[in-house]
Amino acid sequence: MPPEGEKAVSGFLPVSGGHSLFWQRHGQPAGEPVLILHGGPGSGSSASMPGLFDPACWQIWQFDQRGCGQSSPHAGDGVAALENNTTQDLIADIEALRHLAGVERWAIVAGSWGVTLALAYAQAHPTRVTGLVLYAVATTTRREIRWMTDGVGRYLPEAHAAFCAHVPEVGHPDQVLGGYLERLRHPDPTVHDAAAIAWTDWEEAVLSAEPGHVRSVRFDDPRYRLGFARLVVHYWHHAAWLAEDALLAGTAQISHLPAFLVHGRLDLGSPLETAYRLALAWPAARLVVVERAGHDRQNPGLRDATRQAIAELHALLAG
Repeated sequence: MPPEGEKAVSGFLPVSGGHSLFWQRHGQPAGEPVLILHGGPGSGSSASMPGLFDPACWQIWQFDQRGCGQSSPHAGDGVAALENNTTQDLIADIEALRHLAGVERWAIVAGSWGVTLALAYAQAHPTRVTGLVLYAVATTTRREIRWMTDGVGRYLPEAHAAFCAHVPEVGHPDQVLGGYLERLRHPDPTVHDAAAIAWTDWEEAVLSAEPGHVRSVRFDDPRYRLGFARLVVHYWHHAAWLAEDALLAGTAQISHLPAFLVHGRLDLGSPLETAYRLALAWPAARLVVVERAGHDRQNPGLRDATRQAIAELHALLAG
């Protein structure tokens, strides 16, 4: 549930390429500005995320990224939502939302894919960011994508075999994304719906192997499922339009910013190695390793550690 505080406000922000973004603001207008970036790509804003913040302290903004949630066009309705939909477009969207918010700088809280976007935005606009809390850290490198589409299959051989069997023409693991992208963009609903089911079954299988995971019902919604799969594969196929390890190298641009990297030791989808390497390159960042937690933000340990990091960041910013 959204936090107690001033009544939430929301609206739509027209941006480039015919997209319109749904946004919300919670908390106190006079509070420390913070932007929440959701994962996926394609997960959409979470109604529970603002609950991690003290609403008396924060001015809390979030939005549905291009192609998902209440933004339009929606990737579950057609592939037009994939046009003009890149990491660079999303960075520009964040700046447009900042102007709408009327703030000079804001903190960023992000998880999973949102971490990639948060780092890309902060490195492009380091003077617009006050600090970051990043959980379930992922930087969307080809190395990480290869792990998620192939490497982690050694722990889930049955589910991985089913995942690969959906694209039988693929002769190499690196071609899996291309096979799925072709099917997810196919105009025949029987083709793209089946691909969306196969893709999300694999994602759920990886999460289900982590401690305490409770299956989400979100993939039971055909429109959500298709939109999510299309956006993830679209972004992964292009490695988020970022050079390999660009975000790791780019920590020099944000070396002055306080940050918390909160990560589950048992994260199968995005192993701890990524957060660890990022922390080594970013002395201002504090790595918080949560034992008995994986990638799922609903894990109590990961959730509590993220809430604590948010409170500590506020204390730092308040001086």
